[in-house]
Amino acid sequence: MESRAVAPGPYRATKLWNEITKYFRAGMPLRKHRQHFKKHGSCFTASEAVDWLHEVLRTNSNFGPEVTRQQTVQLLRKFLKNHVIEDIKGRWGSENLEDNGALYRFPSTSPVKPLPKLCPPKENLENFSRDKERLLKLPHLSRRTFKKHELLQSLENLEKTKPDIIEENKEDTLHRKEISQEYVQETWRNIILIHLQTILGLPSLEEVLQPTQIVPEYVIYNMTNTSKHGVVILQNKSDDLPHWVLSAMKCLAYWPRNNDMSQPTYNGFERDVFRTVADYFLNLPEPLLTFEYYELFVNILDLLQPHLERVAVEALQICCLLLPPPNRRKIQLLMRMISRISENVDMPRLHDAMGTRSLMIQTFSRCVLCCAEEVDLDELLSTRLVSFLMDHQQEIFKVPTYLQVAVRDHIEYMTMAQCKYPKEEICAILPTYSYCKQITPEEFEEQKVSTSQAAVAELLENIIKDKSLSVKDKKKKLKQFQKEYPLIYQNRFPTTENEAMLFENKPTIKQPMLSLRKPRFPSLRY
Repeated sequence: MESRAVAPGPYRATKLWNEITKYFRAGMPLRKHRQHFKKHGSCFTASEAVDWLHEVLRTNSNFGPEVTRQQTVQLLRKFLKNHVIEDIKGRWGSENLEDNGALYRFPSTSPVKPLPKLCPPKENLENFSRDKERLLKLPHLSRRTFKKHELLQSLENLEKTKPDIIEENKEDTLHRKEISQEYVQETWRNIILIHLQTILGLPSLEEVLQPTQIVPEYVIYNMTNTSKHGVVILQNKSDDLPHWVLSAMKCLAYWPRNNDMSQPTYNGFERDVFRTVADYFLNLPEPLLTFEYYELFVNILDLLQPHLERVAVEALQICCLLLPPPNRRKIQLLMRMISRISENVDMPRLHDAMGTRSLMIQTFSRCVLCCAEEVDLDELLSTRLVSFLMDHQQEIFKVPTYLQVAVRDHIEYMTMAQCKYPKEEICAILPTYSYCKQITPEEFEEQKVSTSQAAVAELLENIIKDKSLSVKDKKKKLKQFQKEYPLIYQNRFPTTENEAMLFENKPTIKQPMLSLRKPRFPSLRY
């Protein structure tokens, strides 16, 4: 097996952390609080921060409505540890924060985490670039759906030469160069990279995936060795789930219809079975999506929005094909199980205080996606991804046969070209597909910035329209916003007159009420 590239660091998660902390500083309402007979200005209680941040996370496409209040508390504890916030006495560095009335404030500095430096293997990138540059354009590629036996037959044929592809010129056929297995594997690798880059809409995959991280043998195995339900079948049974885990998962997935009534049952039996399955997955040495592909799957979180749902499914189809077959099989079976349990109205409650769907997501998110290095947003990111995987597991784990079509057509073209021009060096550009309009890297950066600016501009409008803020508090929030985002503020208020108009309808000062003298009562003393 060829050597693998080192997995990239948590680049996207760190970038998302910095965005959230800046948004939190700019948007969290501040006011005066009294504690221990002392007034404290420009601060907030822990519960107020939980309320505000929880709502923000639930409506953010990177996290979604599955975020719990307890997870929000955990994030605020990370904020305290990393000095995004501090208590009213200026203390920070611990995670001692509870959902209560304790007072916190923002420090004078706005800490951001440095983005991890990505050091992709230079040689791999250069080789990939040279391969793309030296290849000629292919004709039209078919997109028809293949049956499984056709797919198997075609993939097997890719490893062999075809002596009777062209019989018109036998003399040329004798001089035909054989397509090597290495070339076939490199074709798979390049086509996957091209499709994934197009689907994600990225100008480059350097920060997300390296060519050496794609193992064509895994992709081909995951596409061809499947059951009638599309689940990967492992030839080496030692890599499979233990029999007792499979039995427990089947029992829960088809409850109560598939419960083995020959086994003794009791009140709470289904909870014990669930804990058995959960314990197995939570004790795996590595998440099912592997540490190596962490950055890849985190980047897909940007696509988990209603209008990009189809694109996200296509991206996850390809990414899940890259997994080692045992991992793909395990995550397929796990997603099928938790999806069925969540939709099963006959399933008894598996937790006293949590709904079944939330329990499935919170229990298994960390065993699906997490970083080898500790990342403060791991739990929130994995929760969002598992929620989407569970809801779309049937589509995501379908085999995208268009990849096989692209590889097959490319190899056939190369084979025929070598027959026709046996003494010439034949090259062909790998096929590309227009999932969306192609844009330049400069346009991509402009769109990315404009999207972020639109979100921040919306925050500014919310501050302006917030009727619950006093004039004094609103001025404080706007001043803080102006400090954090001066250009966006200037666009909204280009002149001081525009700014003054916001506060021209000041509340009229109430006239003092008529003061009545208190009647003087005669002294009772004699």
